[in-house]
Amino acid sequence: MRTEPAAYEPGTALYDTAADRVGEYRGRSGARVMLRPLGGGREWEAEPAALRPATDRERLGASLRAANDRTLATPPAPGTPERPPRPVPDCAACAWLADRREAARAAFDHSAVTDANVLLRQHQRKEHEA
Repeated sequence: MRTEPAAYEPGTALYDTAADRVGEYRGRSGARVMLRPLGGGREWEAEPAALRPATDRERLGASLRAANDRTLATPPAPGTPERPPRPVPDCAACAWLADRREAARAAFDHSAVTDANVLLRQHQRKEHEA
């Protein structure tokens, strides 16, 4: 006679010894158990006898791998980054925007640096290009 493993609450982190991975308990599918990787992903079926509660170390390791996968999932934009625009000599608007960019850079406000670059490029397209 086969003994049935303890019932798990949805969301419980379990270690699947057959698959050598940690998953979140989702529910049952007939005689099998449905697990989902921590942090999301494709579910898989597991034999109930191959499951045990995940240790803190296994749960933390799986969570860190999921966070790293999310970070690496978005590749950087292709090509080399553009150089920031240079102010046109003797243009008060260009000088003001360049000063604004330098102040933002000194304050480590990267968003404001980007804003100043965008405004400087727009100004140069409108006022300095034929």
